[in-house]
Amino acid sequence: MNVITNPFEKETGSFRLRLPFYLTLLILSMVICAYLIAKGGVSMAVSLVMLPVIGFYLTVLFLKPITGLYSAVVVGFIILGTPRYFPSLSVIGVGMDGILILTYLALIFNRFYNKVDWKPAKNDATVLAGLWLGYALLQFANPEAHSKVAWLAGLRGVSLYMFLVIPLALILIDTKKKLDAFLILWGIMSILVTLKGIQQNFLGVDYAEKAWLDRGAAATHILFGKLRVFSFLSDAGNFGANQAYSGIVATFVSFSEKSRKRKIFYITVAVLGFYGMLLSGTRGAISVPLAALFLFFVLKKNKVVMIFGFILILIVFGFFKYTTIGNQNQQIRRMRSGFDPNDRSLQVRLENQKRLKAYLATRPIGGGIGHAGVKAQKYLPNAFLSNVATDSWYVMIWAEQGIVGLILHLFILFYIIIKSGYLIMFKLKNPEIILKMSALTVGMFGIMAAAYGNEVLGTPPTGILIYVSMALMLNSERFDDPLPEVNKKLLPM
Repeated sequence: MNVITNPFEKETGSFRLRLPFYLTLLILSMVICAYLIAKGGVSMAVSLVMLPVIGFYLTVLFLKPITGLYSAVVVGFIILGTPRYFPSLSVIGVGMDGILILTYLALIFNRFYNKVDWKPAKNDATVLAGLWLGYALLQFANPEAHSKVAWLAGLRGVSLYMFLVIPLALILIDTKKKLDAFLILWGIMSILVTLKGIQQNFLGVDYAEKAWLDRGAAATHILFGKLRVFSFLSDAGNFGANQAYSGIVATFVSFSEKSRKRKIFYITVAVLGFYGMLLSGTRGAISVPLAALFLFFVLKKNKVVMIFGFILILIVFGFFKYTTIGNQNQQIRRMRSGFDPNDRSLQVRLENQKRLKAYLATRPIGGGIGHAGVKAQKYLPNAFLSNVATDSWYVMIWAEQGIVGLILHLFILFYIIIKSGYLIMFKLKNPEIILKMSALTVGMFGIMAAAYGNEVLGTPPTGILIYVSMALMLNSERFDDPLPEVNKKLLPM
């Protein structure tokens, strides 16, 4: 006989508080929390509130390991700006390490019984990342490196994250749906970054940003009374280059979208990205769209398109180099100064490179990872390299890892660009994938160009985005499924 239970008579969890054991447990928990908050203050209170959130996140992470990779992308956007608000979190970079390591653990435990299929990670990108990390590890024994702490701090951004991120992206982003999720997440974060930049430009900076500027950042971020917008990234140079990068990638991804909503979304990302680039006043950022357009026209394999594209690039170059149109706008005027060979900032950079050339003439493997530029003053305030501004990703690699490291690094970057270009031009068949991989490839090439003027290539969030893109670019055939001939009209021009 079936027993019918009245749903209104069913006991819920709150009814357990009638039992002495659970009531005592609740009171004891409240007393412990109150004691901890009284001793630890606001930071302890925040930690206790975050415990359930952390528990929920870990549950989701171990059920769906790709959550960790997406989290790394999000954290990349906020990781360097957070210490402005929470100075005690100055070592927040360890958080990125933790997320990536937890993602590997989640991947292993999630597929504990079926075993992880590591085959997708057997890719050129992984080999190159391993080679680059191997050289960086050998730098531990560099006789010029006098601080092992500086080496460890520099290792992460220069090569460790590249080695950790690429295999994860190869294994976890294995469908077009996941590829689209990555691009959408990137776009959302880019929009938020620009909106924060717009707020800084029109409403001013907040208390934490004002304190950061007062501690010395104003020297490079307030020029002629005008703020160089930096949003919640590390600095204006990083902000400008990253937004140019996001803008150019979103532009070409929008060409591939059939969905009207997604097309509007990516166009919005692109417009805000380029606007953010202008707000930053970062002169080197203009090289991102110029270099990206150049490579895109080459990848098209169409002489008419190529000629049209080169003419367009020449027009843009001529606008900045040989005209004064728009000089009343501070952002345009700032960008235009980047085309002046007599610019004082450029002359200082060239002078610093001459000093480094003399120093490195007898040091083919450099002065040690983490030992060059302003960042090194934290560890070696009186060393030669820490008192010479590098002002360039490549100059920084050259100073820290020598001509040997620079050649190896450039080989890796150009190998990935050329291999990806080959796949796009001769292997891929699906127009949608061709455009998305073209977007990632030309975007990376643009950042490579901008990296000569700023240390942006490995700096979060750009570094994480580049490393994921490297994996996708050299794994592009995995997403390729030829579409009917009629759909080839997706391709622009």
